[in-house]
Amino acid sequence: TVSKFSGDKGSSMLGEGTSDGGEDQAARVQGKAAVEEIWEVAGRVVSAGDHDVVWTTASDRRPPALWRAPLSVAELLREKLFADRTVVLTSATLTLGGSFDPVAGALGLVGDDAPDWVGLDVGSPFRYAEQGILYVARQLPPPGRDGLSDELLYELADLVQAAGGRTLGLFSSMRAAEQATAAMRIRLPTPILCQGDDATAELVKAFAADPEASLFGTLSLWQGVDVPGPSCTLVVIDRIPFPRPDDPLSSARARAAEKAGGNGFMAVSATSAALLLAQGSGRLIRTLEDRGVVAVLDSRLATARYSGFLIRSMSPFWRTEDGEVARAALRRLAAPDEAGQAGSATEARSSRKPG
Repeated sequence: TVSKFSGDKGSSMLGEGTSDGGEDQAARVQGKAAVEEIWEVAGRVVSAGDHDVVWTTASDRRPPALWRAPLSVAELLREKLFADRTVVLTSATLTLGGSFDPVAGALGLVGDDAPDWVGLDVGSPFRYAEQGILYVARQLPPPGRDGLSDELLYELADLVQAAGGRTLGLFSSMRAAEQATAAMRIRLPTPILCQGDDATAELVKAFAADPEASLFGTLSLWQGVDVPGPSCTLVVIDRIPFPRPDDPLSSARARAAEKAGGNGFMAVSATSAALLLAQGSGRLIRTLEDRGVVAVLDSRLATARYSGFLIRSMSPFWRTEDGEVARAALRRLAAPDEAGQAGSATEARSSRKPG
């Protein structure tokens, strides 16, 4: 659904020819293909209508790129996929805010001409309220634009120390992941791996193999990381993963939702964040034996008007806003009991009712 042309494509292919005829011919063929791609993408950009978004990106690390994407794929899916066939859509994160409606609307299943559909939540074999705790650090200051606060870094260090390492840190930006890595390597004796130190697959393998290691990274770690067992006892999320306010596609979709009479923030930003929170927190419980804590170090998950929608999108962990309850659970899990088995996450919780 997204067309992209990067400025470095074909740049070397259309330069001076080589002395070798075969290599020169191959370069010319590749160069022609790159020019044809430019022509195709340029045609798409010129023909873009009110239902498309076109923007450019550039940075020190990547060459300039031109992008085009539809505001919505709902109409396309409705006409080309759902109109003449029965379709089964399945995922662990189709219910956002406790309802199928946000995803159904994005897929074209809501509206006057929408096909009939049935949503079925088949539940989970995991006992989330017994296997895991959701700790929301209500006492921390709201996140700002100047990087991670000192208060958040102290909280993070206390949690990772209580867990004895064993932490998957999911950060909203690479800058935040690197800042946290530098701070924790100074404060803690356990190994801290950071995305970018090596190939991501190798880092995940090293994290799983060393029960005292922690792995910090950004959005690519929020999905698909499967590390069952004691190596992943604590999942930390530094802030609610809203889209960047200057993201052209999200901004355009929010404006379109508001123009149609909806709430652009809830339809786009909150829904996107809810999906990522569901996926990120899902890294904790991978088997029936897993125990641990998901710690969200963003006080807005406890105080903002949209917090209920986000929490209902996550697995139904037992909830607390008491940091000592979370740390006590982590210390218990890190220390084998008299029978040589790790303790239960929720056995170490407070006697208060869940929040």
